[in-house]
Amino acid sequence: MKFIYLAIAYLALAVAFLGVVIPGLPATEFFMLAAWAAAKSSPRLHHWMMSHRLIGPPLQDWQNGGVIRLRVKLLASLSMALVATLLVWQVNHLPSVIFSLAGMSCGALWIWSRPSALKVNAEPRVQRCSEPS
Repeated sequence: MKFIYLAIAYLALAVAFLGVVIPGLPATEFFMLAAWAAAKSSPRLHHWMMSHRLIGPPLQDWQNGGVIRLRVKLLASLSMALVATLLVWQVNHLPSVIFSLAGMSCGALWIWSRPSALKVNAEPRVQRCSEPS
């Protein structure tokens, strides 16, 4: 099973990095999948992900209570608004526009339903990773 989890981790990580540069391909979900699979198979890879200066903090926030920071929420909402504007402006097929806008609206509602910060009295479940032994 360890090999399967490791394969999932590396495959998800590769797709996540592709999602950073290919519009429309999500990255966040694949980074989360990679972190989950790495935690089950490779302490070294998991440590690298959690310590990475760009992907580590959002992964730690998510592990510490499903937190999505306000800055991330604003960026996600701004990008969805930009894409929605382009869709309305460029796409003539009304059902496609409606379904796309409905999907983005559901995504935005879910993102804004998540906490923006760790609760004051809550203890973090995961702290900054130290080098695995």
